[in-house]
Amino acid sequence: MVVIRLSRGGAKKRPFYNIVATDSRNRRDGRFIERIGFYNPVASGAEETFRIAQDRLTHWQGVGAQMSPTVARLVADAAKKTA
Repeated sequence: MVVIRLSRGGAKKRPFYNIVATDSRNRRDGRFIERIGFYNPVASGAEETFRIAQDRLTHWQGVGAQMSPTVARLVADAAKKTA
């Protein structure tokens, strides 16, 4: 099954997460199919905290991909901010 989840990057104590579409059997930071956005929880000032390619998200959901609970929460929060 394809899942849309976070993949951790960045340095120690400075996390940076890529939002990726991947097979659920792959490791968290392992191989992925497509990178569709990012989440930077330690962004400061004018830096962008969250970005996702909405068209690619709808594409993957259309072919049956499931979002992880964390990604679903981030997408819902971003939708609230823009509305």
